[in-house]
Amino acid sequence: MQARQKARKKRNRTGLIGLALVTGVVCGATIGAFLALTHDLPQIQALESFKPSAVTRIFSADQHLLDELYVQRREPVPLSDIPKPLITALLTTEDRRFYSHSGIDIRGITRAALRNIMRRRFSEGASTLTQQLAKTLFLTHRKTLIRKIREALLALQLERRYTKNEILNLYLNQVYFGSGAYGVAMASRTYFNKPVQSLTLAECALIAGLPQLPSRYSPLVNPELAKKRRDIVLAQMRTTGAIDEQAYQHAVQSPILTAAVKRQRRAPHFIAYIKQRLGDIIGENLLYKGGLTVYTTLSADLQVHAEAAVATHLKRLASRMQKNGTPTPEPQAALVALDLKRGGILSMVGGKNTSADGFNRAVTAARQPGSAFKPIVFAKAIERGFNQNDTLLDAPVVFQSGALNDDWQPENFSKNYSGQVSLRFALAHSKNIPAVRLIEILGPSAVIDFAHRLGIDADLSPNLSLALGTSEVSLIDLTAAYAVFGNQGNYIEPYGITEVRSDEGRIIWRTKPEQRIVMSRSSAAIMTDVLEAAIQE
Repeated sequence: MQARQKARKKRNRTGLIGLALVTGVVCGATIGAFLALTHDLPQIQALESFKPSAVTRIFSADQHLLDELYVQRREPVPLSDIPKPLITALLTTEDRRFYSHSGIDIRGITRAALRNIMRRRFSEGASTLTQQLAKTLFLTHRKTLIRKIREALLALQLERRYTKNEILNLYLNQVYFGSGAYGVAMASRTYFNKPVQSLTLAECALIAGLPQLPSRYSPLVNPELAKKRRDIVLAQMRTTGAIDEQAYQHAVQSPILTAAVKRQRRAPHFIAYIKQRLGDIIGENLLYKGGLTVYTTLSADLQVHAEAAVATHLKRLASRMQKNGTPTPEPQAALVALDLKRGGILSMVGGKNTSADGFNRAVTAARQPGSAFKPIVFAKAIERGFNQNDTLLDAPVVFQSGALNDDWQPENFSKNYSGQVSLRFALAHSKNIPAVRLIEILGPSAVIDFAHRLGIDADLSPNLSLALGTSEVSLIDLTAAYAVFGNQGNYIEPYGITEVRSDEGRIIWRTKPEQRIVMSRSSAAIMTDVLEAAIQE
């Protein structure tokens, strides 16, 4: 009897020990699995300072939109600006129990699990709107069980930390809606070219149906499929009582009238020019994600005329080159127009190629300016005290360089010579010989120093041929130097950006143009008068 009791106690003790071991193993495995799933979960506390990337817009001086810069094309808006029919449509089709669940929908998970078992594949996920947001913000889009579990854990954390409306607002501004649009406001702009507040019921239903398969349901890609998806959303809204039969019939009969505007990039070389400077000023990250507003000096109207002028004259030049025997003429040109008094760039054309990736000949190219450099030489002479009526000999001449058999004999382009001529006549008629004689008197080094004062930032060769523009300069530098004459001797470094504002409208950067007096007002006035003579006399 006692032996049987002892045996029973021993078996019970062994059973308890075994149960304890099994329980320990199960608990350990569970805890291990939990830790494995959660140890590298993203910290949702980062959302406290999270700000979705937004579109930076660049405007001309006359308020024309020139370009948009973005990583994700998004326009964040508060929940109060989003129409209620859009919110209702989204919740109806994506998460009807949004305001009652705690981040995961057990009922929906059970239903999806049964369907997946029946179909023998992972075809339905039953993700709540909060889970979709967690996936968008923190996880990949791969359909795996591990990701679904991590998604659910993150959703629970989001629900504990944020209100339903905060989660909804994040979702509506963050999720992809197809055709490059992130968030409902940008979807409204992309598909209907209107602010989100102005959407109709039918348009709200269309946008609400996009998150499931945004690229497939985009009305710009598949209008017929987009209409079918929209009508399904409207039918669901009618079923749930969100809209009545009359509203449903009116909306479902509405055709899909997209008003997508094909963006035409204006002034591409100018945009590329200021983008580089913006990157240096505020950084690439803020520039492409900060939703900034950039105001520039460009005149959209003048830019149109500038591009037309370059195109017209290039066409004429190509025709002339062809007549002269050039087999495949490919002439190029550039243009820069500056505001004399402020120094701002009014128009810029960097070449025949209108692509932003094209070479910007207005800024980057170094070319021989030819006779366009002569006014720099004559301005130096006027500044030194020469009178515009002082004379120079316009006659054939040979300049000795000191090297054997290396003499230089410049010529006038016309091959004609006028004898004694005034400085005014020589410049107005672009005479080569007087210009070379003048730089010989002034000294090439003195002219180079003066050119640098005028803003020409190039290595100029200290020889007599400099007067005929043999040293390479950039067009923007040469244009800025000419602007000194019309601005009473005041040099202003060319600039294209006036100010940059944050997404809240706060000024975060404003230009302070570099300017300095580089020649006397009287000398500048004389040079302006002499240059006018080139046109009038």
